[in-house]
Amino acid sequence: MSAKPARKKPTMAEMADIHELYEQSVQNVENEIEFLQTTFQQIRGRPGYLFREDFCGTASASCQWVRQGAEYKAIGVDIDPSVLEWGRKNRVAKLPAEDQARVSLLESDVLTVETPKVDLMAAFNFSYWIFEERATMLRYMRRCHDALKDDGVLFMDMFGGPESFEETKEKTKHDGFTYIWDQAEFHPVTNHMRCHIHFKFPDGSKLKKAFTYEWRLYTAPELRDLLLEAGFSKVTVYWEGEDEDGEGNGEFTPEADGEADLAWIAYIVAEK
Repeated sequence: MSAKPARKKPTMAEMADIHELYEQSVQNVENEIEFLQTTFQQIRGRPGYLFREDFCGTASASCQWVRQGAEYKAIGVDIDPSVLEWGRKNRVAKLPAEDQARVSLLESDVLTVETPKVDLMAAFNFSYWIFEERATMLRYMRRCHDALKDDGVLFMDMFGGPESFEETKEKTKHDGFTYIWDQAEFHPVTNHMRCHIHFKFPDGSKLKKAFTYEWRLYTAPELRDLLLEAGFSKVTVYWEGEDEDGEGNGEFTPEADGEADLAWIAYIVAEK
């Protein structure tokens, strides 16, 4: 009798969870929620309690929001049923039962979804840049304006700088894997860009194009003008400070001009 072939050991890439890798690479929901709550209180002089997370994906920010206390509620909206199901299983289900009851996840289009009016909204990880036509972006921002309470605040993030207009790759080492941000295509006439996220592991295995994005690279003035046109009364850019080595320190404060950095990330905060 011939011997059975040895079972091939799965690679690190085969065993990896792309959603876990993504959150470890690009998200820090604790810092995000702290920024949202602190900034809202500074602007409005009161806490915000009802939060809506558009393009919520795994809904980690919504889960972090309700951890603040029994009076905090979150609504997550995403059009992708598979990522919502992952979030329900791996994020919402791990909350205490009383917290789970205060997270509502909706499989819906942010352009048409109807929700109760909220104190705060967030559209993070540049996901709203999928609206490449200006008219569609304006429509989305008007929907955000309508979804907020009378003193509500919308939070968005954005990136820019000369390097954002390049076709380039950036590698960042993390514990157990390397994160690769790949700006694969950029079209200067339309500012359309195609970006990928790849992951590489110590055993040499890779997850190529774990995530792919088709976006328009919007500039800060464009976004400010659109938000004002959508009806917001005030729009402020919160710029990241620097540490002693000139790297971002995670502290964001209002800034009228910004700095001519090669690459930067900022928040844009729109008050109803």
